[in-house]
Amino acid sequence: MTQVSGGFAALGLNPNILAAVIATGYEEPSAIQLQAIPVILAGHDMIGQAQTGTGKTAAFALPILSRIDPAKREPQALILAPTRELALQVATAFETYAKQMPGVNVVAVYGGAPMGPQLKAIRNGAQIVVATPGRLVDHLRRDEKVLSTIQHLVLDEADEMLKLGFMDDLEVIFKAMPATRQTVLFSATLPHSIRAIAEKHLREPKHIKIETKTQTVTAIEQAHLLVHADQKHAAVLRLLEVEDFDALIAFVRTKQATLDLAAALEAKGYKAAALNGDIAQNQRERVIDSLKDGRLDIVVATDVAARGLDVPRITHVMNVDMPYDPESYVHRIGRTGRAGRTGRALLLVTPRERRMLQVIERVTGQKVAEVRLPNGQQVLDARIKKLTNALAPLVADAEASHGDLLDRLTADIGCSPRALAAALLRKATNGQALTLADVEREQPLVPTSAPRERSERPAGSERSEPRERRAPMPLAEGRARCRTALGARDGIAAKNLLGAILNEGGLAREAIGRIQVRDSFSLVELPEEGLERLLTKLKDTRVAGKQLKLRRYRED
Repeated sequence: MTQVSGGFAALGLNPNILAAVIATGYEEPSAIQLQAIPVILAGHDMIGQAQTGTGKTAAFALPILSRIDPAKREPQALILAPTRELALQVATAFETYAKQMPGVNVVAVYGGAPMGPQLKAIRNGAQIVVATPGRLVDHLRRDEKVLSTIQHLVLDEADEMLKLGFMDDLEVIFKAMPATRQTVLFSATLPHSIRAIAEKHLREPKHIKIETKTQTVTAIEQAHLLVHADQKHAAVLRLLEVEDFDALIAFVRTKQATLDLAAALEAKGYKAAALNGDIAQNQRERVIDSLKDGRLDIVVATDVAARGLDVPRITHVMNVDMPYDPESYVHRIGRTGRAGRTGRALLLVTPRERRMLQVIERVTGQKVAEVRLPNGQQVLDARIKKLTNALAPLVADAEASHGDLLDRLTADIGCSPRALAAALLRKATNGQALTLADVEREQPLVPTSAPRERSERPAGSERSEPRERRAPMPLAEGRARCRTALGARDGIAAKNLLGAILNEGGLAREAIGRIQVRDSFSLVELPEEGLERLLTKLKDTRVAGKQLKLRRYRED
């Protein structure tokens, strides 16, 4: 821990913030944190050019919290994020870092949730407001003074905000805040539009640019599986059945998760143990020694607890929970494939974590191949193979040493040698299912990834379709087609419509189907269930400064 406090203590953070950082388990500031924190603490405006996954959330959250006055019950810092998901992620980070600052409150403001409680939280004095631009503008229409006390503004992923068509909303927000505020802008790229914002709204900003180093892990075979969050334990059990591992370390995010998963594995007969920050040093050493000498085969650990763990027999790393950043991913999987050996790393990805997977691939410069969860037949084949390998060495001289005993037992029991062998197999396998029907009954198949629909393409991947008479494409089951009068001639692209509906409608990306942009109108596929409520939510939504006005499209 001395190293942890030493790294961040040198940056001049509030002692309560520093204590929260230590509790989180951070050891040393990342490059962006090292450069940005002193600049923001000094009150300068700043432009930070950094990719997702470089630790930029902490780079602005820690110094801003250090400058917040908990005694003032009014909004003091505003963080703008392009999407609902990022806004929630940033709000959670602020809450984590503010745990030891009594009186500091955080509110997340985004579409798809009731406006009343959000506005009430702001009026009740939440000092940190994390918001999407569209929903914040809706609040400003109700109360134009809601941002009048803001002293610190952060634009997170500014380039993404502009891609989603929020330029007009940003101008409204800028005008609603004091001109004396501190403004910090983070962006992966700095196109002309971002530079124009900086020139207009930032005062003599300091420039920081972090070059993301490509990290390679070539000795390690990497793969990912798509699973739902509530099916992770079942997925882990299936994978362990078919993976040929010597020793394995499974990474999870929380201390409780280490205990829960280790207990589940022990119940299935695996030699497993938990390793987390609450475990005493002498017990930690016993766990590691047991992993080294084979008394344990699986350790379930948090990132902090696994620091410095070096056990040559680890052949597999399983990321049960997604790491917070690519650097952590590289550190995790580096526990295998050491000293010239090969290793295998598996990553469980929930639908909402696909974006982080893309970031990991970009930073490491390697594709993490998708594989499917083993089916019942594969599990059965793996069990029989293990049994075969265990019995094969015993067969060579078994008849010579135990033939007479076999004859006596079959005579005493009154059964055939086949029946006796089957009984002994049942005993040896501890009643483990060894038929396909029993395996599938014991382990219901966990759904893996399905072929991706067009709705899951990255924002902006749809082509504009200027030809007015093109017939609409067939509707998928459970979807309804809606129409807006906004089209290509209004400067609208599919990514603008997608961003507005995601933020203001509160939908998951996969809920939105095809988006077809024509010259004078656009068509959007939305869920049939609850459509009228959704259209009511989107009633006042604006895209690129113009009203969306979505209506159900009648094709007859």
